[in-house]
Amino acid sequence: MDLRMPGMDGLAAIERLRVERPATAIVILTTFNEDDLMLRGLRLGAKSYLLKDTGREALFSAIRAASRGETLLAPEVVTRLLARAEMPSRTAASDCRLTDREQEVLAAIARGERSKEVAYRLGVTERTVKAHLASIYNKLGVDSRAAAIATAAQKGWL
Repeated sequence: MDLRMPGMDGLAAIERLRVERPATAIVILTTFNEDDLMLRGLRLGAKSYLLKDTGREALFSAIRAASRGETLLAPEVVTRLLARAEMPSRTAASDCRLTDREQEVLAAIARGERSKEVAYRLGVTERTVKAHLASIYNKLGVDSRAAAIATAAQKGWL
């Protein structure tokens, strides 16, 4: 999905897709390297955010990951999300709090770990990790790993 298109911008198109075809995996591929657009796209449920100068293999990896329902963020995107967590909004009061274990799971997915890897490292089952993710999504009002990372970064939790 490109973000700037004639007729309907990409963010509006993502919102519409989420309603009409919620199972569609979306990868943002754009020339716009703007944090606000990136955060909004990920919150809306995009599985990846890539610039149009991204290499072919990275693009294919992001598409394959999205088709499996996984989020794949480039290290520089994660760095930018984490940098936003350092901003003054960090002190803003939040409506909900994550448990210590949910914080651990959230930090792990922000580092790009898969559920299986998180489960192994924490000594729990993959099903338990998925339950923690569901709780995190519910508390943050999101429906994807990327959106959870973006929202938590904005709240200063990462």
